[in-house]
Amino acid sequence: MSVETITLGCRLNFAESETIARSAAPGDDWIVVNSCAVTNEAVRQTRQAIRSAHRRRPGARILVTGCAAELDPAPFAAMPEVSRVVENARKLNALAAIDVMTPVPAGFLGHVRSFVAVQTGCDHRCTFCTIWQARGPSMSLPFEAIRDAVAREIARGAREIVLTGVDITDYQGGLGPLCQRLLASEPRLQRLRLSSLDSIEIDGALFELIAGEPRLLPHLHLSLQAGDDLILKRMKRRHSRSDAVRTVERIKAVRPDATIGADLIAGFPTETEEMALNSLKLLDDCDVVAAHIFPFSARPNTPAARMPQLPRAVVKARAARLREAAADRRTDWLDRLVGTDQRVLVENHGKGHADNFAPVALSGASKGEVVIARITGRADATLAGVAL
Repeated sequence: MSVETITLGCRLNFAESETIARSAAPGDDWIVVNSCAVTNEAVRQTRQAIRSAHRRRPGARILVTGCAAELDPAPFAAMPEVSRVVENARKLNALAAIDVMTPVPAGFLGHVRSFVAVQTGCDHRCTFCTIWQARGPSMSLPFEAIRDAVAREIARGAREIVLTGVDITDYQGGLGPLCQRLLASEPRLQRLRLSSLDSIEIDGALFELIAGEPRLLPHLHLSLQAGDDLILKRMKRRHSRSDAVRTVERIKAVRPDATIGADLIAGFPTETEEMALNSLKLLDDCDVVAAHIFPFSARPNTPAARMPQLPRAVVKARAARLREAAADRRTDWLDRLVGTDQRVLVENHGKGHADNFAPVALSGASKGEVVIARITGRADATLAGVAL
């Protein structure tokens, strides 16, 4: 018997799933489904995962937690496959004897890349989002707890630490100063990566690290959401289109090898074709090479759900157009890397990621090694390389 975790959604969820599994008593036979509520599709996939898990392991008990279960627990509790539904506040020790009401840093046991939570919750009220309802107000973890979690993950074999949370740039005292303290206090931390950033909240200390700290890896994923000022205002985002472009220009000026990822929503209510094209052009203007495209999904009890909605076919078509353009840009970027030498962390089965987060399949390297690889070609979305 064992504890299996099925995780949907964000990196914070993945980190928390590992902590839930670690809290279980020996011999427990549970399947933990850690749900996501960012879109209606994510909620549907959660229900599908529950049914699939029950068919695969009919004797195991199923525990459901996460944002979808927090926002609307009754439908999950009513599913015959489900044994227990646990709210977000108690999820981290859901299988332990003692519940906790505050977050603890979490990491990935046995992984060479480990996510460590530094913050949870959100104080902003984007009109399309329910995560602030599911996660509560922004709460930063103490530096000492984060430092100790990073040390534990490195001791377990992690070669790269990814700081994660719901809104990590809202970390109390600043994300940049947190990273500076971590890097100064833990000399074994040679590879530090950041999860999604709110571009308007990037502080001066973080820009200093981007410019001059090689241990901070040069891939930055920005929560941009749209490329049109009126849509950004209706989303209740706190940045303008020009703010996003200037942020990327500033990053590229101090770290030319930096690569940019972005979240973008297609088909937001009231979006015209001109507005949609502004988001499409943002891929070029912000040099985005790793885009996460979401077709707009009206979530219950949000202001955006009460706005005039676009026909679903229009939403899907605009999302498809954005995805196609993003895929073309990514392919061009990967092709430009052929013939270069890249530093790569080997994660599993001869595959890993370069510092710029390009996926690389390697020959002649073992899990956990950081190697310089000559990039010899591209196969679909993955580069091929040889360790030098």
